[in-house]
Amino acid sequence: MPSLSTSHEPTEASPLLRDNDSEHINSGNIENGQVEGNDTLAAVYTTKKLNLLLGAVGIGIFLAAADQLLTVATYGRIGSELNALNNTSWIATAYFLTLTSCQPLYGKLSDIFGRKACLLFAYTIFALGCLGCGLAQSMAQLCIARAVAGMGGGAMNSLVAILLSDLVPLKDRGVWQGKVSILYFAGTATGAPLGGLLADSVGWRWSFLGQVPLCFVAFIAVYFVLDLPPPEQDHWLAKVRKVDFLGAFILVAAVIALLAGLDFGSNFGWSHIVTVVSLSMTPGLSATKSGSLLVPGMASAVISSILSGMIIKRTEKFYSIMMLGYALVLVSILPLGISVWLRSTPGEVIGIALMCFGSGSAFVTTLIALLANATVEDTAVVVACSYLFRSLGSSIGISTGSAVLQQMLRTQLAARLPDGKEAREIEERVRQSLDYIKELPPHLAEQVRSSYQMATIGALVVTSIYILVSFLMAFWIKEKPLKR
Repeated sequence: MPSLSTSHEPTEASPLLRDNDSEHINSGNIENGQVEGNDTLAAVYTTKKLNLLLGAVGIGIFLAAADQLLTVATYGRIGSELNALNNTSWIATAYFLTLTSCQPLYGKLSDIFGRKACLLFAYTIFALGCLGCGLAQSMAQLCIARAVAGMGGGAMNSLVAILLSDLVPLKDRGVWQGKVSILYFAGTATGAPLGGLLADSVGWRWSFLGQVPLCFVAFIAVYFVLDLPPPEQDHWLAKVRKVDFLGAFILVAAVIALLAGLDFGSNFGWSHIVTVVSLSMTPGLSATKSGSLLVPGMASAVISSILSGMIIKRTEKFYSIMMLGYALVLVSILPLGISVWLRSTPGEVIGIALMCFGSGSAFVTTLIALLANATVEDTAVVVACSYLFRSLGSSIGISTGSAVLQQMLRTQLAARLPDGKEAREIEERVRQSLDYIKELPPHLAEQVRSSYQMATIGALVVTSIYILVSFLMAFWIKEKPLKR
């Protein structure tokens, strides 16, 4: 057990968080995050070095965020080219499925194998998945590749959050999370319009292929900048035995069963024996313009996350800000729904911006609440679980929203279109390709757009229920001092 230097110059054996009452710390526990600390920044990572580290890991944060929205504005284009528009929800679902399942594992694995090794592994897997997406020739191949990418994408954000929790005092954690949010929401703001631009120009495949060299840059940057002592040198078999493979398998199986049932229901009908928001549709916008309409929302989320972090640092309290964020998300559903009903694109943009402003605050304050109620030893697992539930919520939200949208779309089209073989053909083709609407006579195209309009409102109703439950559950979160 090495003795720490009394010099202000950090060494590889210096703790991430220094305890004034401790002279000796097991260096193997440093990267594992098992180090107690006070409210000062670590001797190893000063503010300057933390900013340098954030720049290195920020490449991965940006990529992970941009990747999630690169396909949002291009769903119609991808589904139409692969002749499977009604299955496009699985592009996102496949990604979030593995992302959700792997995130809790990364928390424990980083305690066993080290933060750095797990982060570099995640970059490699994510790059391989993106390469597969760019080369996919069918919807099945694309979804499989997205699932591979999700296995890496799950760690590119959560491991950074774990690292910051190791390095930064709790009262300052919100400020640094705000800096992470700048990178994250810059990625999301860039992802949608960039994906649309690529789809309208060189093709949607470059949305994925272009990420591969950036993953390599992220790998190199983290390899040289993130300087942490290695974890304890146990035999690799002993480390593997610590992994809860059974729990991971049960989680994956449960999520697959839930999401598969929702997808079958949305595409085959809820009585089928197997069954256990489209901005570019209503106004007829291009993929590029549809993606650009999401930028104000991303900007508002960045602003709210930064403001929340600054307020928490000043007041050392989080509960009131957290409840205000949840309330704003809930209230924003009303103007958003009205705007969809009125087909007001500016209104939709404002509604999304209000929702994102509340979400940005809620994300930061909820993470602080979890860390305030957890022990230092449980930090990695707690952070990983928070990202697990965030991703699980995204997966379930996308699947249930798509299920409701597809079911209501089917019902609305059947009610609005005249009976007969031609009507059934129109119904099937518009669910496969948005481009088909351009081939319809104006009066039929209007009926199809109206059907999508009503289906989108139905999906918003489901979303509002989820938000209401979250708001009510937040009342049970306890305010605790941010002294760690």
